[in-house]
Amino acid sequence: MFINDAYAAEAAAAVQGSPLAGTLIQLALIFLIFYFVLIRPQYKKMREHAALVEALKVGDKVLLTSGIYGKISKIKEDKVYAEIAPNVEILIDRMTVGAVINDAPKAVVDGSKAEKANKKVKKGK
Repeated sequence: MFINDAYAAEAAAAVQGSPLAGTLIQLALIFLIFYFVLIRPQYKKMREHAALVEALKVGDKVLLTSGIYGKISKIKEDKVYAEIAPNVEILIDRMTVGAVINDAPKAVVDGSKAEKANKKVKKGK
């Protein structure tokens, strides 16, 4: 009685085929989804950032990845001198430049209008 059931289960498994093909197809689909959703956009972003860093020139106003705004005063091979305040220069790695903001309004770069706005808010005006 039990032996016949065991043989019947083996026969049913043999008829269904190997589950390996279905598993491989699922893994391939998951890899394709990861490629188009995660990997490809990241490579595109890296290429854009590399092009931005290569196009840096003296006088560009930049935003560093640390959140510091500055103006490029000197460029060496892989280092950049950025002026963050009058007569204050910092030496940074070229790859830490996050964005070039030449078209940004002056208030964003030097913060003078932002400080006045903050004083008005504190006074309650």
